[in-house]
Amino acid sequence: MSLNNLKPAEGSTKSRKRIARGQGSGHGGTATRGHKGAKSRSGYKSKIGFEGGQMPLQRRVPKFGFRNFNRVEYRGLNLDTLQQLVDNKKVTDTINLEVLRENGLIAKNDLVKILGRGELKTKLNVEVHAYSKTAKEAIEAAGGEAKTL
Repeated sequence: MSLNNLKPAEGSTKSRKRIARGQGSGHGGTATRGHKGAKSRSGYKSKIGFEGGQMPLQRRVPKFGFRNFNRVEYRGLNLDTLQQLVDNKKVTDTINLEVLRENGLIAKNDLVKILGRGELKTKLNVEVHAYSKTAKEAIEAAGGEAKTL
């Protein structure tokens, strides 16, 4: 060991600069804030998206369209998906929200609508929030029951 390879123990030194601790620290005076202006003053907080007086991007970009915040969004599941559950022996006769959740087809708070793609060969009792016209007819044609929650 010699003087040229001495170094402090790991974690014993701080790399943070100590500002506003006098001129000798190199960070005294204005304490790295520069001279004048809002950013140099205490309590400064700029608005989100503020671009120094320039028209902010959010106001420059053209707006179009309409999003109805009262719209009810359904998670669509087709008849062929239900038939696949039966074929894989995950379901025997009843399909409800718990069964769909256990098989990873829907999330916790999803509203479910059964859609009419594919065909249903098995008698199923289905309990979900909504059905398309063709899906309801197909379930009933297979001898099952389509209950709405």
